[in-house]
Amino acid sequence: MSLLVLSRSDVEHVLSKLTPAELQDLMARVFQLISSPCQSPPIIVTPHRTSITMGNHTALFMPARVSNPALHGTTLKAVCVPRDSADTRGLPASTIVIDEATGAVKAIVNARSLTAIRNAAGSLLSTRLVGLHTPTSIVTFGAGKQIEAHLDLHLRSFPSITSCTLVNRTHNSRVQGLHDRLTSLFPHVSFTIIPRCPPSDINLRTALRAASLIVCATSATFPLFPSSWVPTGAHVILIGSYTPAMREVDRDLVRRAIPNSLSSNNSVRIAAGVRQVLLVDSREACAIEAGELIDAGVAPPEIVEIGELVELGPTREVVLKTLPMSGIMPDADNSEGEGPITMFKSVGVGLQDVAIACAVVAKAETMGVGTTVPGYDVGI
Repeated sequence: MSLLVLSRSDVEHVLSKLTPAELQDLMARVFQLISSPCQSPPIIVTPHRTSITMGNHTALFMPARVSNPALHGTTLKAVCVPRDSADTRGLPASTIVIDEATGAVKAIVNARSLTAIRNAAGSLLSTRLVGLHTPTSIVTFGAGKQIEAHLDLHLRSFPSITSCTLVNRTHNSRVQGLHDRLTSLFPHVSFTIIPRCPPSDINLRTALRAASLIVCATSATFPLFPSSWVPTGAHVILIGSYTPAMREVDRDLVRRAIPNSLSSNNSVRIAAGVRQVLLVDSREACAIEAGELIDAGVAPPEIVEIGELVELGPTREVVLKTLPMSGIMPDADNSEGEGPITMFKSVGVGLQDVAIACAVVAKAETMGVGTTVPGYDVGI
């Protein structure tokens, strides 16, 4: 049996042929399956990730399988997270795709871009579901592939965004390169770089007060900014933390996404043109890994799985249960401080890796992209 190898450039070429809407719908199907009632035998198998600490990295291994007419496949993703937070080389990652019929390895896919894209597509879905209809300003924390993918999908999907602030630990070549690439791709957007400064930094505070969207993709163990700097009605996306000790925002901001009066059917609130909801990719995974939610003492009834806002239509098309609201940021006196917000916390689930890897492999085969190793498994 032959083996298909997709390099980083191969993967990026294939991804360039997929639209933000296609990627969003792919993740919508994933989350809809995660939030569907359990079946016997299970159609989804997503064991908790295994981590191994090495000298310079923490290696994470994420196996997953799905057996569904719309999504079908088995994969194993390995990603290595640098232990040194100053390491700016990105996250080495690869995904193995298993042939369901033979059990042999069908493809090895460079997952550096895949991880970022699947996370960004899930975040884009959250913005479509509960964010402002016409966001105008976005503030991001970090300068890696995750932030680049999030900005690429959001700026392509929301032409209303005309201001983007890139917040990074320092003004280094990495964030400058990101700034230059984005400026070339989106000339209608004004991009600004702010090195992360002490909490008194007026530039960061000003940028956050005007933000429609805030995206955090860092390995922070302390909040990046105080809750009081975030305006009412903002949509906050958190994708950096993956252990109980990590947190990108404070507990006050998390609580602002949770309605004060909750029942089993009232974990979403819409009042005065502003939504209030705490979305997650997986209740189970976030209960174990989402440091911000653990620190804030969030209870399961206070959380809405993003897949609960997705359903499949008569022909299995994706239908989003968007919540009604005006697309204008409130300008009331509580635009800063304590007003309601929406939040999406994602720790990533293995089923996302199955979906994006299998979709890229199928597209690559159609396009004739990649390197084929004939006779890789001669016994099959």
